[in-house]
Amino acid sequence: MNIIEIMDLLGTIAFAVSGALAAFSKRLDAFGIVIIAFVTSAGGGTLRDILIGVKPVSWMTNMNLVYTILICVVITFIFRTWLLKLRKTLFLFDAIGIGLYTIVGVEMGIQTGLHPFICITLGCITACFGGVIRDILVNEIPVIFRKNVYATACIFGGGVYFLLLKVGMLEQFVFPISAIAVIAMRVLAVVFKWQLPSPYGKAGGAQGMQTRF
Repeated sequence: MNIIEIMDLLGTIAFAVSGALAAFSKRLDAFGIVIIAFVTSAGGGTLRDILIGVKPVSWMTNMNLVYTILICVVITFIFRTWLLKLRKTLFLFDAIGIGLYTIVGVEMGIQTGLHPFICITLGCITACFGGVIRDILVNEIPVIFRKNVYATACIFGGGVYFLLLKVGMLEQFVFPISAIAVIAMRVLAVVFKWQLPSPYGKAGGAQGMQTRF
């Protein structure tokens, strides 16, 4: 396995656990838990593959990823009581997932010969849209659509990736450093409560707009 395949596998594990925990917190049945874990892990990569014309999409030709998701669901089920008591567990696995998947998406864009801006966009899609599908299915507003620093962290990590390549750093160091940059920015944003500017101004702005329309 090359480093990208390793990062893809680790990202799959992180997002599978994230999805399973979200499903357990909503008390879904066994089928629902597997579906939420699967779409969280594979949703962003599936959309990415469709956009760049990969046929069939990656997970359909790599049963190891499917088995990994199922194993993660079982392990999460066994330790669910302990994991759900840790409020930040879901956030932590989600942060790790977006960090790893961002770099996988960027690298696949490079291999396809796309412009760096499009590569970073693919990284964001790979990292974020599995979580978007997960949140919609469990009846939550997706994190990416709130004021939280989420996709911004992916963009930052993608920028770090190309910057490190530009200065000539070896790829085996570029991949993990860029992924850590995404994870670190996401964690710091939560710890220090960084938020993107709101188009509604103060808290009452959104209520005023809702009343108006």
